[in-house]
Amino acid sequence: MRRVSKTPGVEPELLTKWKQRNPQGIYKNLSEVERHAIREACAEEQYYLCAYCCQAVSGQRRDTMNEHVEARKIAPHRSLDFTNIVASCTNPNQCDAAHGSQPIPLTPFMPECETDLVFKLSGRVVGKTQQAVETISILNLGDTEKNNRSLIEKRKQLVQTLLLTNSVNPGEGLDDNELIEILIDELSVPVDGKLEAFAPVTINILRQWISND
Repeated sequence: MRRVSKTPGVEPELLTKWKQRNPQGIYKNLSEVERHAIREACAEEQYYLCAYCCQAVSGQRRDTMNEHVEARKIAPHRSLDFTNIVASCTNPNQCDAAHGSQPIPLTPFMPECETDLVFKLSGRVVGKTQQAVETISILNLGDTEKNNRSLIEKRKQLVQTLLLTNSVNPGEGLDDNELIEILIDELSVPVDGKLEAFAPVTINILRQWISND
């Protein structure tokens, strides 16, 4: 994951106007016009990455879902709360599709989401804490190939491609902390408002290479 920062009171103008016209309204009453405005705004603030798995999303309905982090069944009063909504991919059996109405212990709004999930060059992810382990399971983020082989393979291939594109041999790694920090900075900068797919995963791996000597 990559932390998603929300500013209370800041939301798409179309959503604000709809809520003013419909003070008792709930999410299911929105038209596609308002839903698209939410989806695009979330995708834009996430630099067009899924809030959970960090694969690329377009902000369009075909591959992007308005995901309520605190599920509507659990918190119906937050169904129109923009600070509770993120853009998720629409892949089956993971992220939004796997979440359902389960409470998520480790959310993209928490700074620990960038440190408590540990990604491997194999494409797998492991949790450093119990809340991370539970979150990986709930969202099916690829702790084992049995659970989500597709995501693991996709993550492995794209992370290795990102490293090779930046002249880093994944098998050899880097032993120069300064070069690692430079690469992390480069991967953290959006180009035309977008980050590379799985760039936060690659950054997570690079941080593990930094020596404390």
